[in-house]
Amino acid sequence: MDALSQVLQVVELSGAVFLTAEFTAPWCVLSKASDEICAAYLPRSDRVVAYHLIAEGHCVTCLSGEKGSAVELNAGDVLVVPQGDAHLLGSTLDLEPAPSEQLLAQHVEMHPGRVLRFNYGGGGTTTRMICGFLTCDGVLGNPLLLSLPKLFKVNIGSGVESAWLAPALDFATAEAAEPRAGSATMLSKLSELLFVHAVRRCIDSMPDSEKGWLAALRDRYVGPAMLRLHAQPAHAWTVDELAGNVGLSRSAFAQRFSDLLGQPPMQYLARWRLRAAAHALRNGSRSLAEVAGTVGYDSEAAFSRAFKREFGLPPASWRNSHRQPG
Repeated sequence: MDALSQVLQVVELSGAVFLTAEFTAPWCVLSKASDEICAAYLPRSDRVVAYHLIAEGHCVTCLSGEKGSAVELNAGDVLVVPQGDAHLLGSTLDLEPAPSEQLLAQHVEMHPGRVLRFNYGGGGTTTRMICGFLTCDGVLGNPLLLSLPKLFKVNIGSGVESAWLAPALDFATAEAAEPRAGSATMLSKLSELLFVHAVRRCIDSMPDSEKGWLAALRDRYVGPAMLRLHAQPAHAWTVDELAGNVGLSRSAFAQRFSDLLGQPPMQYLARWRLRAAAHALRNGSRSLAEVAGTVGYDSEAAFSRAFKREFGLPPASWRNSHRQPG
């Protein structure tokens, strides 16, 4: 399993498409992933990812309060807001935006859990989009979400991926417009697939000079080392061993790792072990000693001290407050 897949497995995406929207110019809305609205479709989470697939037409977008960095969106573009920040969408951003939370609240109350159809605007040129949200694990210091731009767009594009992705999105558009039995589940999985595709496109388009978790992921030396750390957190890794595995000297590897990720390899490993442990505590029933062993701690006491430093609570207390129902 590659490093991106490993992180996606730990952060546990859960998606939903619940709004097919038709806007007519002039229009402008302030969009925010409201906990109350998302709760009608998604499990409770402290991290909500928002995305918008432009099915027809054109609009512009920016983060709230940052109109100078507006991004244009056309049919086939997917806008992703990884940390659920408030953002403007509109035929123009010069209008007073209507809060989407207020516009949607009455629809959600009338049709809980169903894909919604929404119309808004002044009656001019039409823009259609599908809006979706994903919950994921923000408690674990998600390195993926923290390394993505706060707002970015990708296009379905051309090539091998578009050969299956474009028909899949056409299907999603039709399914959202005319929901049938099983639509919620199918659209949820398509939401997750669309997000992974957007992340991959984001990685591919990054400049060579970029630093951070995503840049490290695609680095020819650091990426394979991260893969090994994620796959075997309990192994007694050393910098010498990692460097030898990827074909660099110890000093060159340690410098390259720190330059890209802002922390040395062993510090990264320590935090990854604790994230993996938190995932196991929240989703399983193994004892604290078993969980500690699976992530490389010989002593339950040492594990408990490290876990409390990272998450602010002892493992047992954290498990009780974060355990997933069922």
